[in-house]
Amino acid sequence: MSTVYAVTRRLLSLPALLFRSEVSKEAEVLVLRHENAVLRRQVPRVRYEPADRLWLAALSSLVPRHRWAKIFSVTPATLLAWHRKLVANTWDYSRRRRPGRPFTAAAVKALVLRMAADNPAWGHRRIHGELARLGHKIAASTV
Repeated sequence: MSTVYAVTRRLLSLPALLFRSEVSKEAEVLVLRHENAVLRRQVPRVRYEPADRLWLAALSSLVPRHRWAKIFSVTPATLLAWHRKLVANTWDYSRRRRPGRPFTAAAVKALVLRMAADNPAWGHRRIHGELARLGHKIAASTV
């Protein structure tokens, strides 16, 4: 979602560089049209979906800040919070590999336990060697 946000902001900022005053007026119109679409979808209470937040946060960069309170139906602090959250997702490294020992597959665990039960005289080094010979990458200390 954060890459979509970044692309949307870049695409919307290009006309802003070329025609600043005209673009801010057009952005205001787009904001109001989008808010109308959101309000038509929901009768009792306005609930912004992530796509709505992305769109409004991206359009906020085209409108001067002193006009935000008059144009947007949310407070400027809310817009800035949405922007911070979208940008923070760019720096979220939770999907990357975590430090420490990698997980051992359940099949390898079962194989180690079976080898240990079938061969009580073997130590962990011998079981590790047999597993390495079979092509399983596992540390001797894990066995």
